[in-house]
Amino acid sequence: MAPKQATRNKAITLKGSTALVTEFFKYAVNTILFQREVYPGDDFNMVKKYGQVVLVTQDLALENYLENVAARILQQVQKWILTGSVTQLVLAILAKDTRTTLERWVFDIKLVEPPADSKDATGKPEAEIQSEIRAILKQIVSMVTFLPVMQEEKVFNILAYTSESADVPAGEWVDTDPLAIEASKSQQVKMRSFSTDIHRIEAMVAYRYEE
Repeated sequence: MAPKQATRNKAITLKGSTALVTEFFKYAVNTILFQREVYPGDDFNMVKKYGQVVLVTQDLALENYLENVAARILQQVQKWILTGSVTQLVLAILAKDTRTTLERWVFDIKLVEPPADSKDATGKPEAEIQSEIRAILKQIVSMVTFLPVMQEEKVFNILAYTSESADVPAGEWVDTDPLAIEASKSQQVKMRSFSTDIHRIEAMVAYRYEE
């Protein structure tokens, strides 16, 4: 009888965790833009990711924009995360004509506390991380059943929040309007979360609600 072999999950690196977070954000943005009909359904293709089918844009201008945003976030987050400077990524959906914010999809980025004895620590299984990501993407899809219907033509904006002490490259990142929804007209829904060995991502959506 062959002896049993023990296996250990290799702990994820900072670079690997940052890539996972950025990739998740890209697919989350695509899912939201499709489900909330910011772009026509014909502009998206189905691909297999995280063990399920997800939709990604085939609009070249939008695809290039998202790729560039993801690349900038990935490069800069790797520097900011060392001091815990990245706090939040936001996808805001606005009415095209009035620029009124209709929804804010918020993804908080938090550092995971390292275990007390890192020598004995094992990495979180990749299958478990992907399962958590699948759960968030499925939740985004299911939310169309209760979020208000947005009849107007829509546009979107992506915001990255950092701490005041963050080293922000001049000319690449600029201060901007937070695109918040007035508290008296806002409803919020907390969503699922996922974590790697380094990051924890907590999600929520705030939407405009007027009786």
